[in-house]
Amino acid sequence: MTRLEQRMKIAAGALVLASLLSACGSTQAAQPGSAPKASTTLNSVPSLNVSERNAEAAAPTAVSVRVDGNLKSVVVDENGKTLYVSAKDKAASGKSSCDDTCAKTMVPVPADDVTPGTGINKDLLGSITRVDGSKQLTLGGKPLYSYAEDEAGETKGQGFQKTWYAAAPDGAKAGVSRPALGVLDSPKLGRVLQDKNGHTLYLFTKDTPWPMQTACDATCLQKWTPSAPVTAADAKAVGLSPEILFTFTTPNGTKQESFNCWPAYTFKGDKAPGQTNGQGVGGVWFAIKADIPKSDRGKTVPAAGRDQY
Repeated sequence: MTRLEQRMKIAAGALVLASLLSACGSTQAAQPGSAPKASTTLNSVPSLNVSERNAEAAAPTAVSVRVDGNLKSVVVDENGKTLYVSAKDKAASGKSSCDDTCAKTMVPVPADDVTPGTGINKDLLGSITRVDGSKQLTLGGKPLYSYAEDEAGETKGQGFQKTWYAAAPDGAKAGVSRPALGVLDSPKLGRVLQDKNGHTLYLFTKDTPWPMQTACDATCLQKWTPSAPVTAADAKAVGLSPEILFTFTTPNGTKQESFNCWPAYTFKGDKAPGQTNGQGVGGVWFAIKADIPKSDRGKTVPAAGRDQY
């Protein structure tokens, strides 16, 4: 056999081998301009298809604050639907008073993958376990619900059955007059005092108790506002002894309330009820505890979370 004939025989064999290999890799020839189909042999790895339903279920629930023309600041979900609290639910009780038929009208807000949005203090978010085992979102210890008849931006559930109210940013009832002295149930700080606007009350550790003297000068007052006086009845309404109240006159002539002889302030950095942005500022500002023992004229400092700083 000549050298040329040997080369032609080798080339023909290579063509046959190539055609056999391509036949093993596919059961159908690819059309011009189209992508080849995936192999159906045992050696191939099938791709996983994620259904849209599963993708939606995995999406986080977002809660934020919307300003309503009548109710002021209210809590809404990611679709703009108003969220509600029940007057029958007790804060931090770990229970919901709405089950079965009730839960079809006032729908519990799931607690899975919650994202706090604008105006929401993330420290106030929590959850309870319902009787069916599901997790329900809470705000300031109060379970949250949506009203089945509401569309985005509506508040048809406000006052429903004299039980349901749009949720304020601290879990209180929106659209209802607040008392002169309130209590915020914070999972992080515990029970702390609020003023009539739902703003957290703070003390300044550089102040002097008994006789009360404020160290908050003109620069300080640009960020911190002295708290207005409250009455003995206001204190009793939140479970406090009137003996812990001491109203004094500041250097500029205004009246300021103090609790166990510690002057009280609100922080201008708190823009909505339930916010505690002033906590720990400079290591000298702290929210005032709501559970204050009988007054010892300032010896006990009712500062929430002070030991954390």
